[in-house]
Amino acid sequence: MENKNESSNKSLKVILGVVVVLLLATAFYTFKLFNDGKETAQQLRDEKALVLKDLNNMAEQYDIAIGENQTANAKLVEARERIKGLIDSLQVSENSVKSLWRYKKKYMALEEEMDDLLAENDSLKVENQLLATSLDSTKIQLEERTIFTDSLLAQNTELADIVETAAVLSTVNLNGFGVIVRSSGKLIPTERARRTDKIRVCYTVTKNTLVLPGDKEFFIQVIDPKNNVLGSNQQIQYDDKVLNYSLVSKFNYENMNLDVCEFITAAEDQSFEKGRYVVNVFNQGNLVSNSEFTLK
Repeated sequence: MENKNESSNKSLKVILGVVVVLLLATAFYTFKLFNDGKETAQQLRDEKALVLKDLNNMAEQYDIAIGENQTANAKLVEARERIKGLIDSLQVSENSVKSLWRYKKKYMALEEEMDDLLAENDSLKVENQLLATSLDSTKIQLEERTIFTDSLLAQNTELADIVETAAVLSTVNLNGFGVIVRSSGKLIPTERARRTDKIRVCYTVTKNTLVLPGDKEFFIQVIDPKNNVLGSNQQIQYDDKVLNYSLVSKFNYENMNLDVCEFITAAEDQSFEKGRYVVNVFNQGNLVSNSEFTLK
């Protein structure tokens, strides 16, 4: 019986020893896991801080590159804004290996993009410097030519005024006279007022190579002895001038001398007066020729 009790005691001691060992092992493992977790969390925080620092450095490089240009490169501005957005997102993100690795991948992609953009920006700066040098040289040349150009402009303006003044049509051989109109259409000149059916006005348009060919018109004015304007007696205004005309004489000018004749008819139930008649030809508002004749 005594031996049986001793055996039981030994078994209990062994079991107790195993339990103690297990408890110690569990405590050690738990402690190790706790320390490892703290260490991992610290590493994640450190890694996150490094990524944030790299992103901030990248944003500063973009700020410098943008600040060097009077006109900011749109690509640089857009890339900088994406980096700032990534920084804001990372600052509030969870501290996990998966999350940190995702941000690291984005950083590496942005870093590669930044190298390309900054290289492109440097190339543009060199081109702009060369362009600025070229523009300075061009500016000097332009300034040297300005005096010459101004002189030419003054001469050309003076010449244009001369040409404009000379580029007008004029007339010669202006004649007015009474005519008898036969039923056959035959015209017989007459100086008798009572026999005059119509007044015929003829003139020659002189050649002027400065005038472009095409349809033209003169205004004919016939004034009778009582100072009345015969014909349609219509009005037209040029600037501050008002012209009363008898008819509009239209013709096609082809850069050569051209003979033109027109007819003035007396008012209904009226005849032509005896006395002196004045014939004027106007080109727009300007008198180009005039003559007179008498009906007896």
